[in-house]
Amino acid sequence: MPDYHDDLRLAHVLADAADAATMDRFKALDLKVETKPDMTPVSEADKAAEELIRGHLHRARPRDAILGEEYGVEGSGPRRWVIDPIDGTKNYVRGVPVWATLIALMEAGEEGFRPVVGVVSAPALNRRWWAAKGAGAFTGRSLTSATRMHVSKVGRIADASFAFSSLAGWEAQSRLDGLLDLTRACWRTRGYGDFWPYMMVAEGSVDICAEPELSLWDMAAPAIVVQEAGGRYTSLDGEDGPGGGNAAASNGLLHDELLGYLNQRY
Repeated sequence: MPDYHDDLRLAHVLADAADAATMDRFKALDLKVETKPDMTPVSEADKAAEELIRGHLHRARPRDAILGEEYGVEGSGPRRWVIDPIDGTKNYVRGVPVWATLIALMEAGEEGFRPVVGVVSAPALNRRWWAAKGAGAFTGRSLTSATRMHVSKVGRIADASFAFSSLAGWEAQSRLDGLLDLTRACWRTRGYGDFWPYMMVAEGSVDICAEPELSLWDMAAPAIVVQEAGGRYTSLDGEDGPGGGNAAASNGLLHDELLGYLNQRY
């Protein structure tokens, strides 16, 4: 199995640079915010963080391709870095500390591109999570100061903690009734949203989570963290990995039942 330690170390360097840039503008009174064509916000900090990461990658990995939320695709080939400079921009611009920079490396294989390295860095929470293929998932402030993560062993939906982002997207896909049935069946539900529930699944503090509509840059890094922690990360159709346009993550034991609820249509 390939050793991704150097790529993981680089991803931490990229996250350190992005953290410094985003924290410098967090809660700034003169922060500039625009609305993109899809009606989602983008701040000057989103753009600056992605530009910074791209600059580092151009120097350190000039042969690798880059896909970022704000500036699209550069390059081609079997290795592609996937970047979300600020996952949770709406929180960021409102001063809510739940946002993160997501950095993943994906490699081409027989089943298409799959993430092999992922770092999720949430500096306003003073938290970071990461994983590399075959090496496990960890949380801490650095590679040398880390705790290995494992998903929970909860085996019944009735005992499960479920996290979701909002109701509108599920309603738009005619999946709202199934989602509500799931919330009634679970022990506990909370609307954490964005990257955080996936990291809690990896840590074992949440057992299942899902979102109805996502982009690859939202999912690539969280997917490998969940998988390397022993969990499952699929589309709502059950396709493994972050390529399906939506996501369901679990400790593995509850995954089929989770998908069953979310695929109910009335």
